[in-house]
Amino acid sequence: MLGTGALVAAFAWISFLFIFNPSQVAWVNKLLPGWVQINGNKSDRPLTLSQIQSAITNQGNIAGERIAVDGDIKNSFLLPIYKQRQNCQSDCREIVELRVYQHASDAEFQSNSQNYYQVTTQIAIAGPEESFVIAPIVNATDANPGSSISLPVTEIKRLEGASPSPGIWYYLRGQRQESSYNLAYGHILYYNPQRFHLQQMQSWTSSQGKTPQWQQVTGSNTKELVINQTVGLEPQLRVYQIQSVKTFLNPVELEEIDLKPKNFSNSTYKTALKVARNGLWTPALASLQSLKKQKKNIPAIVQAQIDLIRLHSQLTKTQADTTWASPGQQVLVNLIDGRWNKALEVFKASPPQNAKEISALLKADSGKLWSRVDSALQLNPHRREVQAWGALIVAAQQGEAPAYAWLKEEFKGKQVNLGEISTLLKQLKGEITVKPEFLENHTSRIIGTAKKITQINTSEWLTKEPLGEDKGNNWYLINVSAFHNGKNWLFSPFTNLNLPKTAPEKSLRSQLGLDTDSVLQIAVWSANGEQQTTSATIKASQLKNGKLQLLAIAADPINNSNKSNSQALAVTASALEWVQPSPITLAQLQEQNPQRGNQILPAIWRSLQTTNQVAKGKTPSVQQIQQKIGHYPIQEIDLTGNGKPEIVLTVSAEAISSLQSKNSSPSKNKTRPRTVILSDSNAIIYTDFGKSSAQTLTAIANLWQTNSPSLLIENANNYSIKRWLSKNQRFE
Repeated sequence: MLGTGALVAAFAWISFLFIFNPSQVAWVNKLLPGWVQINGNKSDRPLTLSQIQSAITNQGNIAGERIAVDGDIKNSFLLPIYKQRQNCQSDCREIVELRVYQHASDAEFQSNSQNYYQVTTQIAIAGPEESFVIAPIVNATDANPGSSISLPVTEIKRLEGASPSPGIWYYLRGQRQESSYNLAYGHILYYNPQRFHLQQMQSWTSSQGKTPQWQQVTGSNTKELVINQTVGLEPQLRVYQIQSVKTFLNPVELEEIDLKPKNFSNSTYKTALKVARNGLWTPALASLQSLKKQKKNIPAIVQAQIDLIRLHSQLTKTQADTTWASPGQQVLVNLIDGRWNKALEVFKASPPQNAKEISALLKADSGKLWSRVDSALQLNPHRREVQAWGALIVAAQQGEAPAYAWLKEEFKGKQVNLGEISTLLKQLKGEITVKPEFLENHTSRIIGTAKKITQINTSEWLTKEPLGEDKGNNWYLINVSAFHNGKNWLFSPFTNLNLPKTAPEKSLRSQLGLDTDSVLQIAVWSANGEQQTTSATIKASQLKNGKLQLLAIAADPINNSNKSNSQALAVTASALEWVQPSPITLAQLQEQNPQRGNQILPAIWRSLQTTNQVAKGKTPSVQQIQQKIGHYPIQEIDLTGNGKPEIVLTVSAEAISSLQSKNSSPSKNKTRPRTVILSDSNAIIYTDFGKSSAQTLTAIANLWQTNSPSLLIENANNYSIKRWLSKNQRFE
């Protein structure tokens, strides 16, 4: 009876589709003999490619590029249909419909000269709502919650990397700039080739601008879909498992791994989940790992939750183990990972200016840090370092009096170290001056620009010994961009670098490391790219209005006879470690990894269009792009610290000019190369193109004791160091 009922329901549904939308049941033709084929209405009859494109154009839409479904585009393909958006400046074509076409097998449409195709499935497309797209950053910024307006999706690609399955996965993608975040969003789709059925499975949004990826999270045979919604230093990953379902048209669905308690009676388990939901991933993982030692039979759904927590813990641990240039960030990553005592050590060692930064950080907390404090105190209300951070957060947000009131009420009858907390609160207000710490007799690590000078006013300089007046030597003025004091990197302007009134020259020399090493290299690049260097010895220093300058003497001058526009770079031997991976051409990349090449080549071409280096319009095919720019050299370097390499493309202005039309205006400065950097999701994260010659990426280097490479950028008057900040998703 159940089987008969199911068959009746199935035939009723097929009959309904046949009456109102015959194209949806065209797949039945595969099961029927030729004399009972379903032809549908005239608009659904097989058409040639030119007829399909003409019909779409007549509807006021645009046919996109075909995507092969079964490997042979002549047999079947997915066709995105675009609509031109009105009154827009970028991404003006949005996808409004997707169709899958199959080669027509009907005898009357067999032709030696042309192929006919039949629509097997089609769905209308609308992008996710604005409120959904910006939801991850609303709590972290002052962004408006957004509206119910659908945002456009402009790109469709196959979502590679899934475990072997009978179906095909695709993703739709759009981009949106909100505050300092480059958001990416879209839908995940699944195509069932056995039933010729295309279905939208899951909407997604990423504040990191990253496309969802398949990743082995739980250790099962099937990979999980991971969506990165991390905001700043707060990790947030959404993980979906592929689950089998017994439905006629779609055999799978995506089910999210959440942190809600399951049917598993254990107090440690429930407490650990609550701790994880409040952001203490590492302590929660430690509790669950101890639980696994006690109980051998852990349900699969609980194990998936443990693996989700482990994935987040790996991120927070990596952040906390990293040395950050900013003490505020160093405090934050330790608090996020639950390293309360380590965060307190960093705060105690911070000078007044850094204490103000940490105070502002605590004041701006949207509740994430406070949730961690509250959760940690519920586990152990006697932890003094957690008590201290609770008081510091209340004081930063409400004032010192409410902080003492909170301590009195929260820890009534419990022991609290009021003396230490009182000192910390005064330091937070800047009432206690902590002597800046730096290592004496450390190696000199200095970066700056050098300029040859002929006259010296000896009264302006702090010197260990009187300056000589040897006219046979060459004097250079060094404008310092950054230096390491043995503890941290300091960057220009040095407004917080306060020198004592007594022996200021001794303090400055000690912080600069000049007592150990006072020799630096001065280098300049000629117009043809050749480097000329000379050694110089630092003799004096001065600090005025945050500007730090050094006076150095060199035995041999630099002969910059080519008169290039490059400034002289001054750097000590231990300051930088140059990052120079072997370059390959775009053509070699395409040959070695066609899948990646098919993504990178169009992305680079679009980046050249975005920066007006080549004419805007329809992106050429991969083969056409390769013919034009396949000889361009690229380097693959992980600049963002996410374990995935970015693409660094540096080419001369002459090479770019060769792509432009004869009528386009020539480059103002053809001798300077230009660089564009694409993220692993093919978004532009740095470019020299479209800017004046005042900014040029000179090199990529590892600063001493930093976790990721930095960009050494030549500006109008100096060199600056830029590093990738995950919080703001850009180089700063």
